[in-house]
Amino acid sequence: MFLKPTIFQQSLVKRLNYTFGGNNSFMKKDSFSDNTKSQDGVNMAYSSYETTMSIPNEPTPLVIFHGLFGSKSNWNAFSKVYHNMGKPGKRRVFAVDARNHADSPFTESHSYDDMVMDLKKFVKKMNLPKVSLLGHCMGGRACMLFSLKYPELVDKLIVSDISPITTSINFKSICLLFSIMKVIKLPKNIPLSQAKSEVNRQLIPVVPNKALRTFMMNNLVQTTDGSYKWSLNLPTLMNNYENVAGFPEMHNAAFEGPVLFLGGGNSDFIQKSDLSKIQKLFPKAELKYMEGTGHWLQTEKPIEFLKITVDFLNKVDKDINKSAEKVTTKEQPKLNKNETKEETQETLIKIK
Repeated sequence: MFLKPTIFQQSLVKRLNYTFGGNNSFMKKDSFSDNTKSQDGVNMAYSSYETTMSIPNEPTPLVIFHGLFGSKSNWNAFSKVYHNMGKPGKRRVFAVDARNHADSPFTESHSYDDMVMDLKKFVKKMNLPKVSLLGHCMGGRACMLFSLKYPELVDKLIVSDISPITTSINFKSICLLFSIMKVIKLPKNIPLSQAKSEVNRQLIPVVPNKALRTFMMNNLVQTTDGSYKWSLNLPTLMNNYENVAGFPEMHNAAFEGPVLFLGGGNSDFIQKSDLSKIQKLFPKAELKYMEGTGHWLQTEKPIEFLKITVDFLNKVDKDINKSAEKVTTKEQPKLNKNETKEETQETLIKIK
């Protein structure tokens, strides 16, 4: 479990003097308005790895979409590996910030349909005729829906620890985190490392999961006056949480391309029993598990995660559709001919 609701209630009332709504409701609706129009999608902030050299038969560009509480910066080191290890040459890689996260626009609306519009606008803006997609958690669902709505724009799809069929109780409990973040007392005029330590001290009693606390604190940013704030649009994420708690119902839609669902062996976000229903939406889907990992499998075992996903991206279509299996390999990815062993080791060390 990510959270302990009982401790959460008692601790916030006692330590942070927070008043709950009726029926022990943890979500407090806030009014929020801005001038950003989202009907046609927003311009998402992004980071990219590209080469100025002309590459014959360039591999399909990869777009990475983070999950709730994440940002493009979480994928910087991974993006470098995906870029350098493309076949037959270096792959263009784009990591985006979802709306209401980090450097992307804040809006009143936050749904998977919104994120699909944002992604479509991004693909068009970057002049990408076809892309491969990698999404974790919320980002994985956004990428799934995009693939179902615009299959002609997608080459391959990688979904990290999220299902379109069932929703983990742990994911449903994430709404509690928004309330916690709103009442945490943020420090002022101290270095970022000290600020994170102080916020971590407040979070430990109510968020026992260390990985989750780390992801939350990665959203802590210092303003020009020395105070700290969250780089998330908390009011919108709280008010629209139900829009991302489940996957939209899809009828008469399917993505026929190669799809890899990669789950954490200790996570309950993708059930084995989901596979048959998943394959109705994604007929070529395969499901693999990384043993000894939870929901944040890419940070818990980054080399293994890279090995599996790089191999999948570089495979030709005829070799992809294999039966589901568990993967426990700890081999490092094969070196791209354009990258030295030292450069690869340096990148992997940074990921660790």
